[in-house]
Amino acid sequence: MFEYEIAMARRADLIREADVYRQVQEAARAHRRSSRGQEPERPVRGARGRFTRAA
Repeated sequence: MFEYEIAMARRADLIREADVYRQVQEAARAHRRSSRGQEPERPVRGARGRFTRAA
C-alpha cells in the first residue's frame, strides 16, 4: 500500500511539472508572437562582406 501511495504522489508531481512546463512554453510562444511586430526591421547584409575570395 505504501508503494502505491508513493507512486501516486510521484505521478501527481510529474503531471504538475508537465503542466507548468507547458504553460511556460505557451507563454514564451505568445511573447514571441506579440513582440514580432514590434521589432524594427534590420537591413539584410549581403554575403559579399563576409566571404572574400582568397588570392
